[in-house]
Formats: sequence, structure tokens, C-alpha cells
Amino acid sequence: MKVILHDLEPSRSEQLSSKCDAIIEADGKYAPCQGCFGCWVKHPAECFMKDKLQKACRTLGRAEELVIITKNLYGSYSTNIKTVMDRTIGASTPLSTYRAWEMHHILRYGKHSLFKVLVYGNITEQEKATFTYMAKRNAINDGYNESEVLFFASASEAESAV
Repeated sequence: MKVILHDLEPSRSEQLSSKCDAIIEADGKYAPCQGCFGCWVKHPAECFMKDKLQKACRTLGRAEELVIITKNLYGSYSTNIKTVMDRTIGASTPLSTYRAWEMHHILRYGKHSLFKVLVYGNITEQEKATFTYMAKRNAINDGYNESEVLFFASASEAESAV
């Protein structure tokens, strides 16, 4: 399953829907993670908050390929994208194991193939290096075999690269 997580205008979701199996809009119309860990232990992979991200853990956890389209924010994801990612901790379990000689949480839905990040906006070389390193670490932590980060000047260029 291919999933696109984006912070573009909501009208862009319709255009992107033909290129994937599921879309998650990071439009900021949801609450941030409360840190209760209920999605880990009380009701696995489901947030207690009844908003549009309630089942985002399951959608992102089952993604064989995850494509994130985000505006650069000082070498990191936009705040809306980061908030969605925080709400998906339930895609793993509270138990730990070794992956790539490092300690990581056990994945609830198993390994995945591609973690792809399409970054748009002004970005310095140092921010590119930071973003690339962070995306690689996120991919390892979330069980992806491969990570890729591409940089674009505008949102429309990033969208066309999906």
C-alpha cells in the first residue's frame, strides 16, 4: 500500500489520490499527541482522540511505501507533518528489539520498503544534510528498508515528483 502524507492545500489531495492508496492531510485540524501511550497499550494503534488522525497509526503502519511531502522548516518537517508523525507512535509496540545493531521498538505491522520525503521551499546545504540524516533515522526506526529525500523549490514541483 502506498500512502501520501502531505502539508499541501487540501484541494491537492484529490489530484494526489490517483497516485496512492491512501492520503493523510496534515492540515492542522487535529489535536497534538497527548503522550498518554494509550495507542501502545490500551487500544493498540488507535488514538483515544476522536478526530481525523484517530486511525492514522494503522494507515501509516501498513504503508509499504510512505511518501511525505513537506515544507522545509529549518532542516525538518513542517509542524503539521511532525504532529501527524507524533500521533503515529502506536504503529510500533512498547517492546524493544535490535534492528541494524541498534535498539528500536518492535513494529506492529512489520517491515516496509520505501520512506520517501519530498521537501519544498528554501533550504541551505546544512539543512539538506540535517533533513537527509533525520529521514534516514526515521526510516530505520519505522522499519523501512530504504529512505530517499528529494528537494524542490516549490510545492508544485514536489507534488509532481510523487
